[in-house]
Amino acid sequence: MPLIEYAEAPAEVRAVYDDIKATRGVPDVNNFWKALAVHPPTLARTWDSLKQVMAPGALDPLTKEMLYLAASAAAGCAYCVASHTAAAKAKGMTEAMHGELLAVLGMAAETNRLAESLRVPIDPAFL
Repeated sequence: MPLIEYAEAPAEVRAVYDDIKATRGVPDVNNFWKALAVHPPTLARTWDSLKQVMAPGALDPLTKEMLYLAASAAAGCAYCVASHTAAAKAKGMTEAMHGELLAVLGMAAETNRLAESLRVPIDPAFL
């Protein structure tokens, strides 16, 4: 899959790239966005959705990045894990926090597999 660089991008892609750069305060967009740019409607839709979900809300920006990192690890997306680890660190995630996050992820993966393989019925108190 080709990566669409700014210089080769059509105007509609450049507009999204410009918004990403301005919103994130970065000099260039990362490869994820350059790959999505092969289909400009998907690029625009994905950026608009991500911008809304990651905007300030009830959860602070670091918590959102750590949740994104956890979901990315659970999904097995190496690119997303790298990207959101970097973003979480930029938002203040310490090495100790990263270590605890990885420990929780590993424990959840183990206990989830056990519960599923044992077909543990859901307790009424959890419903």
